Amino acid sequence: MAPRNLLYMRSNFLFGSRCWMIRFSAEILFKSVSFRLFSMKCDNADSEPLENEELLNNLLTMGVDVDMAKKRQPGVFNRRGTNEQNLKTFLLSKGASKEVIASIISRYPRAMTRTPESLSNRWDLWRRIVTSDLEIVAILERSPESFFRSSNNLNLEKNIEFLYSVGLTRKCLCRLLTSAPRTFSNSLELNKQMVEFLQEICLSLGHNDPTGFVRKIIFKNPFILIQSTKRVKTNIEFLQSAFNLNNEQLLVLIRGPGAKILDLSNDCMRRNYTNIKERLFSLGCTAEEIRKFVLSCPDVIFLGEKKFSDKIDCLIEEKISISQIIENSQILDSSISTLKSRIKELVNAGYNLSTSSISLLSWSQKRYNAKLKKLNTGQNVVLGN
Repeated sequence: MAPRNLLYMRSNFLFGSRCWMIRFSAEILFKSVSFRLFSMKCDNADSEPLENEELLNNLLTMGVDVDMAKKRQPGVFNRRGTNEQNLKTFLLSKGASKEVIASIISRYPRAMTRTPESLSNRWDLWRRIVTSDLEIVAILERSPESFFRSSNNLNLEKNIEFLYSVGLTRKCLCRLLTSAPRTFSNSLELNKQMVEFLQEICLSLGHNDPTGFVRKIIFKNPFILIQSTKRVKTNIEFLQSAFNLNNEQLLVLIRGPGAKILDLSNDCMRRNYTNIKERLFSLGCTAEEIRKFVLSCPDVIFLGEKKFSDKIDCLIEEKISISQIIENSQILDSSISTLKSRIKELVNAGYNLSTSSISLLSWSQKRYNAKLKKLNTGQNVVLGN
């Protein structure tokens, strides 16, 4: 009995050990598999999404600058559904060339995410403002974002109706589309808030034509509708106090040459005006001269300290007096390179800037070229004699 029991015990021990080993091995196996599956999941989560190869091939065929497009809006290339072929077909039907279409997608690839229906509806809305398809194509070529930035066509429609209702002309709305397209992406409430604020300003200053007032300001400064009413209000208050303006003078300024500076940050406006005063005081100007100088050309407030000083120095170095600059403030609208090149050309043509008018430094290029040609002709005649 003892040997048999011993054999039985040995068999149970071996069988139990074998089961334990099998169970232990199985646990190791499943843990290993689970860990591998978990690792694979983590790797996929951490890796970058795969690019849409079909999209890349289509774009290369269309002549799109893919590198540029990826830099501008990389997320578009990870989308599964894009409408580049529909976009191409649609724009071709409106008169755009293949080169223009490629340029539009290169600079604003999100255009490919718009559906044919959305494109068609948006185009029809734009035609309420722009007179022809080719004009819209030209706008898209210059600024594709203006058309494709938003896909909310209902909001666009409401804004167009509202802006027409407050007296803005088709020409004014067209300017808004090309210069400040964000106006039409604003909520209707935001645009209403700014228009009502401007109308209140007009009435508070004693003017009885708020519609005309709003129209003039928006036409002069198409960016006004994308600013906050708080910023514009603070700037108007600063202009009135800094230049000691009565209501009538303030009204003339903000609906005329001062409209453009209303969307500057208030800190920037104060800082730049302080810099202008300090620089001109150092050159012997009086407070009244400085006041008249800035009011005659409010755009000078856009100039930072260095740019303003550099332009003044450039003119003074050429024997142009500060009194001449004060009387012809508009010349500071020209770039330093333009001022330098024109001064050199005029001096070579025998024009005396210290005793003659310097207003031609700010003339249009066409008008300036005609004057320069006349000066050169006259000098050649004198030399010939």
